[in-house]
Amino acid sequence: MPMLSDVIKEGQFVPAHRPWPRVVVDVPAWISVAEALRDGRLTLLGLWGEQDAVHMALLDASDSSLGVVSLKELQGTYPSVAGYHPPALRLERTIRDLTGLEPQGLPDTRPWLDHGRWESRFPLSQSLSRPSKAVRYEFLPVTGESLHQIPVGPVHAGIIEPGHFRFTANGETVVRLEERLGYVHKGIETLIAGVEFAKAAQLAGRTSGDSTIAYAYAFSRAVEAALGMEIPSRAVWLRALMAELERLANHLGDIGAICNDAAFSLMLAHCAVLRERVLRAADLAFGHRLMRDRIVPGGVAVDLEDNGISALRGLVADIRRMFPALVELYDNTASLQDRTVGTGRVVAELARQYGAGGHVGRASGRDFDARRILPYSPYDELAFDVPVFSEGDVNARIWIRIREVENSLSLVAQILDRLPAGPVRIGVPESAEAQEGMAVVEGFRGDVLIWLRLCGHRIERCHLRDPSWFQWPLLEAAIEGNIVADFPLCNKSFNCSYSGHDL
Repeated sequence: MPMLSDVIKEGQFVPAHRPWPRVVVDVPAWISVAEALRDGRLTLLGLWGEQDAVHMALLDASDSSLGVVSLKELQGTYPSVAGYHPPALRLERTIRDLTGLEPQGLPDTRPWLDHGRWESRFPLSQSLSRPSKAVRYEFLPVTGESLHQIPVGPVHAGIIEPGHFRFTANGETVVRLEERLGYVHKGIETLIAGVEFAKAAQLAGRTSGDSTIAYAYAFSRAVEAALGMEIPSRAVWLRALMAELERLANHLGDIGAICNDAAFSLMLAHCAVLRERVLRAADLAFGHRLMRDRIVPGGVAVDLEDNGISALRGLVADIRRMFPALVELYDNTASLQDRTVGTGRVVAELARQYGAGGHVGRASGRDFDARRILPYSPYDELAFDVPVFSEGDVNARIWIRIREVENSLSLVAQILDRLPAGPVRIGVPESAEAQEGMAVVEGFRGDVLIWLRLCGHRIERCHLRDPSWFQWPLLEAAIEGNIVADFPLCNKSFNCSYSGHDL
């Protein structure tokens, strides 16, 4: 029997949680799950806390089952998962910063999101409200001959979010990178708590601006799962259409930007033109370039009219005509290949251990796409490939994007051809009792997970997990052994979200 099924069967079932099961377990069972994560029998999808409870979302790859295990009625502490499974480390440091719960046996006790500037310490706890205290952040010690450190950020050149990178190098070769994030923490989980569905959906869609569709999509599906809602078929298909347009825009932008970091600005110019065409078509079809606030609980906020359909069909035709020449230009430019091939490798074992999704995971052999592994409508009715490469370098991450652009063009065409008629939105009922829901949606970076608890017409608690949580640590591994000058190239090939990670 699959490992997760055993855990679910032995735990205390929570009936109000949908669509996957949630069970309350005791401490020995919690530790056994942590050991299963360490041994690779389970994959960590999420780890978050409340004032007196912690929850783990888990994937059992043996049968693609998903579930949540919880410890509740905690008295300030719980056994650390990171002591067994390193990918949980930053998540547990965050749990402590937000709730005050102390993970016993946590290998790294430094704060993560809390930089000592918050008006209220432990903002998700009701028991403490004093301001957080600024303390010096101690980077990991470095020993060895002929080593020097290079601090970069948190302020960067150009228009980019803040993050600090501390390089230890021997000459030009990087021997260690340590990240310090949290500079754009905005308290989004605190802001969502207690607000009505419509406002909460807006906040969720602003977790990471380039993934506004993915977050609104996941949030709305989580609300609908909690309430047992079935939305109109046309709305289901329009959501997928928006998701593929968002994927197209971001992948096209990234391909050009990565090449630009290798001093090949011609690709940036051409890809920027294609990205702009996607954004303009989205604006014409849905009234907003990024389609912000267009996916809502109960369906979508706007319908797709005939002029929008024509614009999207024209967009698909234009990109199909222009994109192959750009792919050939990338593949046949020797100086560009010299920078991308073999640079910034992530080995398959690390990608598997960290459950890395999106282009980072699939470029390193992890065959995971939520649209396929945890299928949701209408993707279970659409034909598409999930490209997977094994090299794990910058070049492989570019090729994943190239293949996904081609897939998204096909998916947009399929959706337009099969778009059902009918209404696009229904009312959201009010629940008298607390209901819990969860959803996993494939964004352009990878799988976005949202878990929430409803009470009445409001959100009692909501946790939003960006794919970057499991990708940022791998960037530290990818740059090791590369030269300092290749860091911008590696970093852009990952394109992790600062805002989505910092919450």
